[in-house]
Amino acid sequence: MIRPSLRAVLIFAAGLPGALFLVIYDAALWPFSFDYGALALLAIATDALLSLPARALRLDIAVPDRLFIGETGAITVTLPAIPYRRPLRVELLAELRGELDPAQIVKTELAVGAAGRAELPLVPRRRGKVAVDAVWARWRGPFKLVQRTQRIKLERSVDVLPNIRGVQRAALQFFAREAIFGVKVQTQRGEGAEFESLHEYVPGLDSRFIDWKASARHRKLVCKEFKTERNHQIMLAFDTGYLMREPIEGIPRLDHAINAGLLLAWISLQGGDLVGTYGFDAAVRHYRGPVRGIANFSRVQQAAAELAYRQEETNFTLGLAGLSARLKRRALIVLFTDFVDTVTAELLIESVERMASRHVVVFVTLRDSLLQKTVDAAPADFERVAEAVIAHDFLRDRSIVFERLDRMGVHCLDVPSRGLSVNLINRYLLIKQRGLI
Repeated sequence: MIRPSLRAVLIFAAGLPGALFLVIYDAALWPFSFDYGALALLAIATDALLSLPARALRLDIAVPDRLFIGETGAITVTLPAIPYRRPLRVELLAELRGELDPAQIVKTELAVGAAGRAELPLVPRRRGKVAVDAVWARWRGPFKLVQRTQRIKLERSVDVLPNIRGVQRAALQFFAREAIFGVKVQTQRGEGAEFESLHEYVPGLDSRFIDWKASARHRKLVCKEFKTERNHQIMLAFDTGYLMREPIEGIPRLDHAINAGLLLAWISLQGGDLVGTYGFDAAVRHYRGPVRGIANFSRVQQAAAELAYRQEETNFTLGLAGLSARLKRRALIVLFTDFVDTVTAELLIESVERMASRHVVVFVTLRDSLLQKTVDAAPADFERVAEAVIAHDFLRDRSIVFERLDRMGVHCLDVPSRGLSVNLINRYLLIKQRGLI
């Protein structure tokens, strides 16, 4: 496709007032007016002939098979060396559909006899699929009076998956601490419930584990050592209601929860535990029973990727009752959710209390930095004061809910999105160490 550029239109339009003036001044001067227009059209036609033809520009386009939420992918466009005697600037634009950031025009320079390469960024904002329909290329003639446009049809579909790259990096750092000791059989000891051995007491050990009878026989203080138990059930329960669609740092709350849950699943499977997934909002949407072994991590990842964004309000009574009915033994339940009003919080507390009587529950929410900033901001006018008061009431209600859950024995985590994974893993390790499951 070839069309005149803005420069050509302005040059042609600039001669219209002079041509009209000549005709009005003397009708016999009309050939001069015609000559100016003809010269402008001749210059445009000459620029079109000297410009690079579309058939000479063959683009090699590589589209990624998958994207990870929270990361930036790219469409790689390779421009081969062209038989052209002057440098050429090519503008590229991707034609996209789906939940992505708007496409950007990328400019690249082709030197004489040299190839070029450009990357068109892809920034997904939701899990699912995005479509790459085509890539547009545009370049101008040597006089910049015409521009040529070429559309390369692709019709590719790209899967947007939960971010497991961060999971793998964090897991490698977590397990790298044991690498310096070499590969050997090692019994993990901690504060579990399974007795392992007796050990002479030294300052710093917990005095609660002193075995007084054994100490009397040995005539010195002796402590019990316990083996950290494995083979526990870990259930990752995700609230998929409308509150989890709210973006934090450009990513929905649900995807922050999925990324942290995948990291916990990786470490739990490496440690010998069983991991399952559960999703609910107004109804139960998903259930995948606990699986064992790191080889099944891909199943957990696929199950998390299937969790859809919903617009319904979450029914905690139905959702948590359905989860309790599916669990036949004591388990560690990690509940990723959020709440706003006190009415919803009351129903939530009742359901969590029933579940906490049989299982260990970790209640995970993401702290809303906007509310805290509103409270801390200096009140410039009455409207800002009213906003600060309302935000303070919301924060106070949240703190009351967390205090009530804490008194029930529920482990509460209300942390920023950047610290969610670290705090969740630390709480999991603390629960394992104390043998609470």
